[in-house]
Amino acid sequence: MARYKKAVFLLPLLIFFSCAKAPVLKDQYPGAATSVPLPEAAAPAEHYVTIIAAGDNLYHDVMIRAGEQGDYEQAYQEIRPLVHNADFAFINQETLLAGKEFGFTGYPQFNSPQALGRAVAAAGFNVINHANNHVMDKGEKAVFATMDFWDTIPGVNVLGIHRSQEQRTRPALITKNSITLGFLSYTYGTNGIPVPKDKPYLTSLVNTETMAKEIDALRPLCDFLVVSMHWGEEYRHEYSKNQQTLAAFLAEKRVDLVIGHHPHVIQSIEYIERPDGKTMLCFYSLGNFISAQRQPPTLLGALAYVKVKKTADSISFAEAGAIPVVTHYEKDFTCFKVYPLYAYTEELAKKHRVKQQDNSFTLDYLSKLSARILGEREIKEDPFK
Repeated sequence: MARYKKAVFLLPLLIFFSCAKAPVLKDQYPGAATSVPLPEAAAPAEHYVTIIAAGDNLYHDVMIRAGEQGDYEQAYQEIRPLVHNADFAFINQETLLAGKEFGFTGYPQFNSPQALGRAVAAAGFNVINHANNHVMDKGEKAVFATMDFWDTIPGVNVLGIHRSQEQRTRPALITKNSITLGFLSYTYGTNGIPVPKDKPYLTSLVNTETMAKEIDALRPLCDFLVVSMHWGEEYRHEYSKNQQTLAAFLAEKRVDLVIGHHPHVIQSIEYIERPDGKTMLCFYSLGNFISAQRQPPTLLGALAYVKVKKTADSISFAEAGAIPVVTHYEKDFTCFKVYPLYAYTEELAKKHRVKQQDNSFTLDYLSKLSARILGEREIKEDPFK
């Protein structure tokens, strides 16, 4: 089970009392009958939490150098208000943060400066996933070093990597506004670098038998169950048969929300019916959150936005959709920044370095691609306003 630092936020429940009026006398003489109106029934308490989820935070060599020249936090400046307004903000941290002793490298075996991790936390992300295909890039010691780093950042909950089997089996639960969310995370593989045989708990691999046991153990402990899935085929907007099969399995296990990533491009969003009559919301792929990839489709990602409503007898989706986001960079791979598509401009698109290789990168191209993949689930303005 995913490693976590249990963060419990206690907010008082709002209880509304109606005030009964003073008794009304029917007649003004002793012994007259009186009528006392009953107090109005209090409205059922409603509680809400909001979730923002980002795809691959994928740092290549040129991005490491760009950050060293300035400030990694600048890359998230335009997206920061969205992330900070969410109660839970998830990101797939595609690269290790093991420290300089492991060497700062990009593709194919990644390790990013820990200053990047601090920038991610400062941007407002508080649920960090490391169960992805690059988790073993620098070996097991680098995984432990990455966990050591996150231990220095308060308020951050890390998924998909664990120090022990006991830690993996510890439930990852976070409560806010009287709603408890449970988290699990899995990756299809580790790029052929094996997880140590004596430490199978180190990262969470896709295995439906193990997943079923972990989901069954966590499901009764939470109101709303979120599963992160690193899956699918790279650079394909259509989800694969394997993704579809796994999504059906997760719905069967009564998962509420699936956050998908790995293909580096966005894929569709679907509600999938569960056996209990409720629905599971599946974001098959949120694409890249930020990267130095060059193909125009890889520069359009998405932020999942979900608002969860809880009443005395139900839990449901109050709102849900995806906010398209654009990775922007300029000449010599500088000025890396993530923009919501609704805040991106044609002027910025003209400055984008990809224009030197491909004239198809325009605001119109991004808008049409987003509309084609996300359809009616696309969010075209700040949902927190």
